[in-house]
Amino acid sequence: MTMSQAQLASPSPGSAGRGGALGRRAVTYVLPFVVVAGIWQIASLFFPPFLFPSLVDVFKRCVVILSSWSQFSDVLATVGRILAGLAGAFLLGTGLAVAMARSRASNEFLSPILTLFQGIPALSWVVFAIIWFHGIEPRIFFIMVMTTLPAFAFQVLGALQGMSRDLTEMVMSFRPTRFKLFRVMIIPAILPDIVTAWKVNLGNASRVVVVAELVGATGGVGYELLQQQQVFDMAGALAWTLQLVLFVLIAQAILTLIERIIFRYRAVSERTL
Repeated sequence: MTMSQAQLASPSPGSAGRGGALGRRAVTYVLPFVVVAGIWQIASLFFPPFLFPSLVDVFKRCVVILSSWSQFSDVLATVGRILAGLAGAFLLGTGLAVAMARSRASNEFLSPILTLFQGIPALSWVVFAIIWFHGIEPRIFFIMVMTTLPAFAFQVLGALQGMSRDLTEMVMSFRPTRFKLFRVMIIPAILPDIVTAWKVNLGNASRVVVVAELVGATGGVGYELLQQQQVFDMAGALAWTLQLVLFVLIAQAILTLIERIIFRYRAVSERTL
């Protein structure tokens, strides 16, 4: 074998280093879940099933949920409620943030109201929704919007107020159209904060929707959790909870992928903080 053939056959140091880094990252990510699962499985050997069921039983219940349309439709109903509530809160919050950024009077008027909404517990909004609305879906939509609206509004407002004045004046010196200013200047400046707001509110909405469904829904993950609680079925409660966790993980991965595609123009630092 010649020297050039040997060099081609042997892996490059760079690819080996990248492979090792990916392997270490995967182990670091998976190891905490393995430890928690191992502790839970050991506890299941010493405690009754209604306290710590075996992970095998939990897995079987997850398979039943995913393979049965009557049960999987409850998961889809909860996912739809989360996405609808987040979309409504984002649109309304963005509109309020734009009004607050353009007018100091609007900011001074709306900011205390949003702060007040932010301090109201989710359970209080559930009670208000039951009193004010008759249908189940309007109740849940109202709860989702009111609990996630302040975060969206303040995140977008902070992004708008954080735009560089010098850069804005430079762009305005070219006298761009409103659409071009929005596309070239405003969207790239506020998009990172918008993606972050969606990531944060996704987890909050997943917790709030369960509370809303526990009280007044006749379907969904929260309703099914209530049914498992009434019969002390811990395996079923864990299985339904894992459906919601799986949705959050998938949604976060999609948001991360979108973020990487949109912001691929950014320079990647070789050093970490």
